[in-house]
Amino acid sequence: MAMLEYNEILPKRVILLDGEPYEVLDAHVFRKQQRKPVNQTKLRHLITGKVTEQAFHVSEKVPEADLSTKSVKFLYNNRGEWWFCAENNPSDRFKLEEDTIGTPGKFLKPNTVVEALVFDEKIISVRIPIKMELVVKDAPPAVRGDTSKGGNKIITLETGATVNAPLFINEGDRVIVNTLEGTYVERA
Repeated sequence: MAMLEYNEILPKRVILLDGEPYEVLDAHVFRKQQRKPVNQTKLRHLITGKVTEQAFHVSEKVPEADLSTKSVKFLYNNRGEWWFCAENNPSDRFKLEEDTIGTPGKFLKPNTVVEALVFDEKIISVRIPIKMELVVKDAPPAVRGDTSKGGNKIITLETGATVNAPLFINEGDRVIVNTLEGTYVERA
């Protein structure tokens, strides 16, 4: 485990603070008048998602978190439980709770391979691709001149998720969706 000096704590790094993994979102080293430099950081807890601010002084060192990734295959979800298996071993199944998956999970198709972030041999989060291609299962018909809602309609995707899409999208079309924002991007 590498120890990081106060000025090595930079954005995108993952550090251990009180035994918990934090991702550095923002870091700014500054000097107040004649005092020693301070690194003012904004940290996001990787398990809970809570964002905090922390100042690191010249004399402080923090350990870099030992994170690893592994490929897992999504199988299905049922009653808030998301079931996965090892990519090459379907019998090695495990479940993750909905708060570990997050809102992008509603766009996951069965048999999709995703990256799981592992800390202390426990999966703490799943990296779902930012853009996913999905089939439209239900789209209400577009009524000519119906632009009072901004020219959009709510469509249902093959995973059961709903998004706003333009009026020209029909049932059976393939669309690309931004999983982080839950929005329609383009027709595939």
